[in-house]
Amino acid sequence: MKQVVAGLIIDGSKILICQRTKYQPMPLQWEFPGGKIEPGEEAKAALERELEEELGIHAEIGPEVATVAHTYKNGNGVELHFFLVEKYRGEIENRIFKDVQWAERSSLPQFDFLEADKSLVKDIAAGKIV
Repeated sequence: MKQVVAGLIIDGSKILICQRTKYQPMPLQWEFPGGKIEPGEEAKAALERELEEELGIHAEIGPEVATVAHTYKNGNGVELHFFLVEKYRGEIENRIFKDVQWAERSSLPQFDFLEADKSLVKDIAAGKIV
């Protein structure tokens, strides 16, 4: 099972979401920024690296707020570790995505999120998490 980290980057009532390009696996679906944990890498360090690579920011990684295990129809499994990010340095710059948006938490279910993110998206929109 692939170990993955993602940042829940919060600004007031909004949360940062990112849309995959048409060239990536699961094209044009929405996700929270992050990526794979490399061998020997700590989860928070992986998220710091990924946010710098994808968005050009230096994030202060907060607590882990959720873990989701999901197996896709093709048999690939992921275990996602979601961390709260309330502080970062630098301006967010879209380096790899089709789109990056600040979305109201309550509006998240109207976006086409990755299957593995959908239960967390409902919890965030309902105010159960962050």
